[in-house]
Amino acid sequence: MKILLVSVNASYMHTNIAVRDLKNYADRYFENKIEKPQITFAEYTINQPLSEVLREIAFSEADWVLISTYIWNAEYVSKLLPEIKKVLPGCVLGAGGPEYSYGAEKYLSAISALDFIVSGEGELTFVDMIEKSEFDSSGILSKLKEIKGIYYRNSNGHIEYSGSRELIKNLDDIPFPYPEILNGEADPDHKIYYYESSRGCPFGCSYCLSSIDKRVRFKSLERTCNELQLFLDNNIKLVKFVDRTYNLDEERYIGIWDYILKHHNGKTMFHFEIEAEYLSKKALDFLQKVPEGVMQFEMGVQSANKKTLKAINRSTNTEGLAEKIKLIPRTIHQHLDLIAGLPYEDLESFGHSYDFVMNLRPDALQLGFLKVLNGTTMEKYARENGWKWMDSPVYETFSTPYLTFKDMAFLKDMEIITDSFWNKGNFLHLMNYVFRKMSPWNFFCRLLDYGRSIKAFAQARKDLYWFQLIHDFINSQADFLSSCGLNLILMNDLLRYDFIKTGKKGNFPSWYKHNYDRAKHRQLLENDSQLKDARTGFAVTEYEEFDYDVRTERPEENQGHTEFIVKYDIVN
Repeated sequence: MKILLVSVNASYMHTNIAVRDLKNYADRYFENKIEKPQITFAEYTINQPLSEVLREIAFSEADWVLISTYIWNAEYVSKLLPEIKKVLPGCVLGAGGPEYSYGAEKYLSAISALDFIVSGEGELTFVDMIEKSEFDSSGILSKLKEIKGIYYRNSNGHIEYSGSRELIKNLDDIPFPYPEILNGEADPDHKIYYYESSRGCPFGCSYCLSSIDKRVRFKSLERTCNELQLFLDNNIKLVKFVDRTYNLDEERYIGIWDYILKHHNGKTMFHFEIEAEYLSKKALDFLQKVPEGVMQFEMGVQSANKKTLKAINRSTNTEGLAEKIKLIPRTIHQHLDLIAGLPYEDLESFGHSYDFVMNLRPDALQLGFLKVLNGTTMEKYARENGWKWMDSPVYETFSTPYLTFKDMAFLKDMEIITDSFWNKGNFLHLMNYVFRKMSPWNFFCRLLDYGRSIKAFAQARKDLYWFQLIHDFINSQADFLSSCGLNLILMNDLLRYDFIKTGKKGNFPSWYKHNYDRAKHRQLLENDSQLKDARTGFAVTEYEEFDYDVRTERPEENQGHTEFIVKYDIVN
């Protein structure tokens, strides 16, 4: 019996841990049995033509095809499933994953080609299905009601649920998900490898599917460290822990960090989702030892409005959260999240939340939008209280009693502004100065209004465009910016410095005032002992003059003619 597990990922660089876990768990379960299924998995992306994916699935000649679903691929999968039945008419067709699990009745009603949906954790259900099929590929359809954790159609065509299944008690029973790493066939620089060391979440955030199951289970510390060593040995560039809240068991999570620090290869970055408020003093003390390039933290703030936080079942201790985040060393990349569309949060309130996060100076602020997911507490609350959202995935909020559709559109543009002028890091010197003088929210709102006036958000833009836009903004809004206490000469200096820091330029744009002196450039190169010679130095440096020392932490306090070279590479 041939079984094909299919994943449709958001991009080529992503890997799907679910299909790997199902295959590896079943392979181990059946390895000593007389009859064994032939299980393979295939990964595609939502950017591939449907016909291309369909062709490969058809050529597999699989008896069963099971597809992993999420909100980002649900629309694609819903189009794909009926076509699979046309090219493989005898196959048994199933789906699983959070999107179809929590919308099982909707999808089974809409897609007649779909035979069943696996609900929740799938490994035990998968092997049970294979065993009860007795290796008769189509015989399983008459036995679905005997298998816990399945949504299916009964003989009358009505949708039924076979009942809940017990969860895997010991996560060490699940094999390491990446055979390509074990076989030395990994793609260390172009793939993100996701890793799971725990399942479940004890918290009850109303908008999150993880809040439905609060039973937390862990892989053992020894097993986890042994598997992390495989990533390190293979020089994997980025490993993302998918644990919903990583820092739950102090001894265990610090133990993992300690292992990573002691065995680090100088390349691999480990990503963790952290509930910063619950970091212990011992954990914070440990983190002071972590060098740059080893860890990055994603921390959900979501809102600074205490009434909002209470309504979504999150801690209201924003002061404690801020203090903990400030104690995390800057050697650890910090990614903070906000969600637009939550209860009691209008534009004014959201602006306060935005400033709360930006004043912590995260390396990135992700401005997300509430997705009203099937099965969450938020879904019921939203239906009863006037939320409007997309009926199809990704279920993003259109409006709330506190935010109009126009408000949400404004925040969509604010997301672009935030990403372009903060998250990408191209304007850090300018923005750090501006944000010492005025509210980040107020500044970006003014910049957003200017951007709208010239239709800046009408299409995708390259980084060079945003430099031109903010240059024009600074010089067209001189009176307003001056009234806010900003020095326009310094702002233009910092903008030019940020621009030349982004890389060696062949040509300078028309807005850029390049104060170049070749003789002084040569002299500075000759004075630099790190450079082989001046000829080579010209190729890897740029010379510039400023009215302020823009390299200092507070350039506004260091006025005076300054000239120096910016190095793009050091020639040994």
